[in-house]
Amino acid sequence: MPKTILTQEGLKKLEEELEVLKTVRRREVAEKIKIALSFGDLSENSEYDEAKNEQGIIEARIAQIENTLMNVEILDSESLTTDEVQIGNKIKIKNLDNNKILDLWMVGSKEVDMKAGKISDESPVGSACMGRKVGDQVDAEAPAGVTRYEILEISK
Repeated sequence: MPKTILTQEGLKKLEEELEVLKTVRRREVAEKIKIALSFGDLSENSEYDEAKNEQGIIEARIAQIENTLMNVEILDSESLTTDEVQIGNKIKIKNLDNNKILDLWMVGSKEVDMKAGKISDESPVGSACMGRKVGDQVDAEAPAGVTRYEILEISK
């Protein structure tokens, strides 16, 4: 199974989410199931069905996080260089079509947060920038078409 690359911050967030799911959310759902069972007939008990579905979603997410954590590779920020774009780097790029400047952080696919400017190395823009240097122009192919960018800055 391929390794999942995470920053130290991403690892901490996953571990915290796992803890909340295992302690708080499991208890909440168990209580919902207990209450729904007290209503009697399960064949027409929508509260029970809903609680069991919620329990399934929580257990699936727990399994997903545990699997990720078993196959994780923590990004060593000390070994990062700014010679070329790699996961963990912050980059400043210019959209050559509209001259907008974007500040982005290259992260693994499990840490993507577009609102925070965190893009995956697997995204169209991220994959186009990976391994490139300051001054390089790259084409990011997306469903809306090809957009051209120039890499202005690479930092840790």
